[in-house]
Amino acid sequence: MAETAGSVMLARSAMNRAAPEAQRPPGRPVRGARRISAALAGLAASTRHELLTFDDPAASAGRAIPEPFLELAGACMRAAAERALEVRRIVPRHALPRLAGTVRLPGRARLTESIPFKMIVIDRTVAAVPLDLELLYNGLLLIRDPVVVQALVRAHHTSWDAGEELTAATAPPSDLPPQLRPVLEALLAGLTDETAAARLGMSGRTYSRRVGELMHALGTTSRFRAGAEAARRGWL
Repeated sequence: MAETAGSVMLARSAMNRAAPEAQRPPGRPVRGARRISAALAGLAASTRHELLTFDDPAASAGRAIPEPFLELAGACMRAAAERALEVRRIVPRHALPRLAGTVRLPGRARLTESIPFKMIVIDRTVAAVPLDLELLYNGLLLIRDPVVVQALVRAHHTSWDAGEELTAATAPPSDLPPQLRPVLEALLAGLTDETAAARLGMSGRTYSRRVGELMHALGTTSRFRAGAEAARRGWL
């Protein structure tokens, strides 16, 4: 725990020192729902290799945050996770009851007693931290200073090492619903929707609905990632 606190202090200290040492601010503040949304979309589009987050799904509970913003932020996180090869999400234990109602992301997640602040780090080159350390909707700081970003990465790694993997009770269901297995097999076979629907004796609309159910069960919107996620869960 002391090591975790030390890494967090290092991250915050680096943010405070970066401006005078480099004669430039460590990050660019972004305010306003439209600009924040654009910044999140840009982060998602730029993701290539790694997504690290401190995330608290309970932070927005009871707050006056427009639903469209929450949906867009969730879509951006999902898009970033779909593009990244490595996803590591750290969630505080008090948010555990709300995980089932939040966007499901590919990759791994761990629980810790608390998180120091909400954070997104993309490819170890750019980070986004809420200006109030809690809600991106209230404004965020886009950080590209390499010293600060690496300090944030170190803080994340320390918390990750101290955390515990999400249990089976909080993970997505381990069993594939039987009505979706033929759909998964059709996707893996590379069949077109029309061909798959005909072979399974379904209408095109029913097949499309089943594909949507399968994607939701897998926690992905990418048919390309569906096979990998199904294999990871032992559904193949």
